[in-house]
Formats: sequence, C-alpha cells, structure tokens
Amino acid sequence: MNARFSPLALGMPLFPRAPIRIQPYFGHRSDNRLVLSARALRSAKPQFETSGRLRATHTMLAQFLSHEVRDLEVALEIARPDSAPERHSAVTGKEGFVHFDIPLSEGWQLPERTVWETVRLHWRNIHGEQEVTGHVLVPGSEAGIGVISDIDDTIIETGITGGVRSLMRNWRRVLQQMPEERIAVPGADMFYRAIGGGWDAPEDLAAPGDRLPASKRPFFYVSSSPWNLFSYLVAFKRTRGLPLGPIHLRDWGLNRTTFGSGGHGQHKLDAIRGILEHHPSLRFVLIGDDSQGDLVAFAEIAKEFGNRIAAIFIRRVGADFTAEEISAKALIRDRGVTLWLGDSFAIEEAFLESAGLGHDSDAASVVEATQAATDDD
Repeated sequence: MNARFSPLALGMPLFPRAPIRIQPYFGHRSDNRLVLSARALRSAKPQFETSGRLRATHTMLAQFLSHEVRDLEVALEIARPDSAPERHSAVTGKEGFVHFDIPLSEGWQLPERTVWETVRLHWRNIHGEQEVTGHVLVPGSEAGIGVISDIDDTIIETGITGGVRSLMRNWRRVLQQMPEERIAVPGADMFYRAIGGGWDAPEDLAAPGDRLPASKRPFFYVSSSPWNLFSYLVAFKRTRGLPLGPIHLRDWGLNRTTFGSGGHGQHKLDAIRGILEHHPSLRFVLIGDDSQGDLVAFAEIAKEFGNRIAAIFIRRVGADFTAEEISAKALIRDRGVTLWLGDSFAIEEAFLESAGLGHDSDAASVVEATQAATDDD
C-alpha cells in the first residue's frame, strides 16, 4: 500500500501480524499470451455479506489500512484443458503487487464461446504452503465484439471528480455502505446484461484449467478508483447481475493526481490500448460518461484503432460540451465510428443495429428493457 495510506502514519495499525494472503485480480488471455496481477497483503479477506454501518466501515477501512508485503515469491499455476499444469514464479514489488505476463506456447486455443479459465496462486506464510484460485477471462473465437466500460459514474455513482464535497460524499458512501446499498446508474444493469448476453459468477472451487461460464461478449472495465476497491466493485456487480470481467484500477494516494482529473485520461488510454493490443481479433464497444474526459479519451482510441472500434456510448452527466469534447465528437464521426450521446441508457434499436449489437435477441431486448427502466424513473 502507498505510504500515504500507511496505517502507522494514521495511528491505526490494522492486522500488522496477520498471515499473508494473496488477493488475485481477474486476468485475461488470448491464444498466445496470459496476463494476471495479484497483491500480497496482511489483512482479513473482505466480507460484504453482512450489512450495518459499523460493519461496512470496518470492512472498508481494512481494505485501505492493510499491510502490503514486498519480496514475496508467488507461483502462478496454469493449465490447458486436459493437460498437465505448469508453474511460473514472480516476486512482489514494494506495494505488494505481482504481475504475470506469460507468453503461451502452441495449443492454447480459444474456445468458441467466452469462458473463465481457473488458475491457482501459491505462496508461503506462517502457516506453511497456501493457495488461492484465480480467474482468467478468455474471449471466445466467435465473440466478434467485446465491451470496454468505465465504472465511475457510468454504472455506479461516485462523484470522484465532482469537487471536494462530492469526493468526500463518495468516500462516506464507500466507508459506510455495503455494495448492495450503492446507487447504480438507472438502466445500466439491464443495458449491460442485454449487450453482454447474460451474466456470470466465477466459482472459487475449481482446478487449474477448468472452464466456467462467462457472459457471451467479453467485458473489460477501466476505472480511476484504487485497487483497494476491487473486491467492493466485484461485489457491487454481483448484486446487480452485471457481467464480470477484468478491472483495470489505479494505485493512488491522497495527492493532487487523486483529486484532479489529469491522470484519469492517461490511465484509461493506457488500459484500453493494452486490451485492444492483447485481443487483435476483437472489435470493441466503448462505454463511458462525460465526467472524467471519456469522450476525449475514446476519440483518441478511435483515431488510433479505426475500425477496431464498433461504437462509442457516452452517458451525459456534465454541463455543455467543451471545445475539446466538440473536437472529439467530430473526430469520432470522421473515423466512421457510431457515437451515442444521451442522459440515460434508453437506446433505440436502429442504433444498436448500426453498432453491430442488434443482430440477436439478447441485444434487441435492451430497447424494451431500458425504455421500461427510464419510464419507471
């Protein structure tokens, strides 16, 4: 954890001698490369099943006041279906992170339908050998289109860049509300389930190489929130039935970059570029909002990747377009990318057809579903 969040600096040494645990984050792979990150921590495993303000506050404080463990050797065990497992080792850095970027040999073919593949992480603590299950998203060879979505103020209200008051209000929500109590953007759950073709819930009890169901279209998420909120955001998506997928978060502290918007755009650009380069056979739909520069960032991606971008959805939450955003809109349209701008997820069928999302019953149902959600509001 960054020193700016140090428990000792705050006078709150939570779990200083707790056994080391590994928090795996969702990974993803193609037919020739697998990436997955994890973090070594001295903290209790987050439990979001119980409600109540005191319990919620204690659970979230534990996520931010954890002790990261550096120089710990971690082994990642992976396996192709019906093959012997193989191990790859790496060592945690000063913030406790360990990153695996593994070239894959021949034989790691893509399944026809998008799936989760299970992996296993191994390490040692005071109790001896330990292991935990991790999950790797594998886009199917027939997926065609993937989805890259923002999180903050696109599917969950945060106020991250809405000024100091909005930021502090959001932190009170994080510390005092369980994921099921957080406010979702109206219509987001129905819209995402419709374009994703269903939702999924990876299981912890599986052997390396096992395959578990995933949403029909592969989902990836980018967010300016810190890695400490990974389990919180996953729990939120589960409660809303949103498609799960790898989440690209940030390591940040209480500084100008955190409170401002300068670092948000670059973080998202780097994450989106990485996803597109990792999965060259997929075209992508980009979904975001206009509170953190998503329109400008997405325009840059459309400029770089051209017809790899099937459509761009921007939820309007801010004021009038800036000059930079007006230029971004023109650039997106000049590149022939379908652009949707609106203050709700009530999308017309004709637009979905033009975006390549209206050819099946799952996507077509978004029209009726989101219209109903908007009418109810």
